[in-house]
Amino acid sequence: MSVAVEKSKEMVLKAGSRMAYAGLVTGTWGNISVRVPGTNLYVVTPSGISYDRLVKSDLVIVEGGGRVIEGERKPSTELKLHLAIYHAREDVMAIMHTHSTFASAMAVAGQPLPPILEDLAQLVGGQVPVTRYARAGTPNLAAAVIEVLGQSNAVLLANHGVVGMGRTLEEALQVCMVVEKAAQVYAWASLLGQVKEIPEGEASLLRDLYLTSYGQPKHSPPARS
Repeated sequence: MSVAVEKSKEMVLKAGSRMAYAGLVTGTWGNISVRVPGTNLYVVTPSGISYDRLVKSDLVIVEGGGRVIEGERKPSTELKLHLAIYHAREDVMAIMHTHSTFASAMAVAGQPLPPILEDLAQLVGGQVPVTRYARAGTPNLAAAVIEVLGQSNAVLLANHGVVGMGRTLEEALQVCMVVEKAAQVYAWASLLGQVKEIPEGEASLLRDLYLTSYGQPKHSPPARS
């Protein structure tokens, strides 16, 4: 396989370790994938292997229709969900599915997560919608996500967990972590008696500013004389 595929595998392994260390998953649940740049190939975590035992040879390479190109393991049971998102959103380069506690509580309650924090608005783009219930690993779950996804970078899966996505695996991980933090803040604010959302227009502006001006500028290499 190409250098791009090997680099993508390394990124998935690192992201899996960080996801587990952050407490976003328990045991073998949750899954990760990344789109290999410039190809119709995707690196996907295998089904049923814990992240502390995962090695590069366990990862599976599939093409856009889901056919396994490389790997001896069975790919994640949520492969259909991942591919549906990639097909619907060309801007998405990485996906992470987690089962973090507070975000899962909101998914059980059928409660969308409104834009209550600036970092949530920046990374997700507004409200985190919640799907109708659909059984894990089925085309019905993939369809339920696409129904509510829009341009959001995160979705709550009813009675299940979270899907976060981004332009990189690092960003997808940040999305999942910020969604979990915001869900916890939402729960505490509800106990205090009132949840105040960031106004819709302001949330959109925060998202635009994040996409256009957040972080260090990308400098072009100096011109040769």
